[in-house]
Amino acid sequence: MGAAEVTLCFLLREGENGAEVLLGLKQTGFGRGKIVGIGGHVEPGETHAQAVIREVLEETGVVLQAEDLADAGAVHFVFPARPDWDMKTTLFTARTWQGDPLPSDEILPEWFRVEALPVERMWQDADHWLPVVLEGRRVNVVVTMHTDNESVASSQSLLD
Repeated sequence: MGAAEVTLCFLLREGENGAEVLLGLKQTGFGRGKIVGIGGHVEPGETHAQAVIREVLEETGVVLQAEDLADAGAVHFVFPARPDWDMKTTLFTARTWQGDPLPSDEILPEWFRVEALPVERMWQDADHWLPVVLEGRRVNVVVTMHTDNESVASSQSLLD
């Protein structure tokens, strides 16, 4: 079985105290209890953009259009102790959308200052690539997790 195709979108806005990003507390399934990006699995027949638009709507009620999405690159997550958790994740950012984020059964959305990400409540890999994405740059990273499936064994950028 190959790595699951997933996608994430980071909504960005200017808040009262600087740039903010929409993240969410995962309520169910993989990553439950962690602060995560908004997104999920790509369904058969969907493009990555279609998948992220659907996932953002399902998880937060926010409406995105394809033209709202900026390509932010990719992260390939490798879990040697749990290969069924391996994921190839396509990343997007967006600065325009319709609606205000609302809680769902899966995600409790919350705005966080880009300068003060809640990394202690996120997957430990987030520090390795998320700040670059939030600066507006693209990433292409392979993150390999330790056998505890929590800590990062290695992080390698495939970009020059």
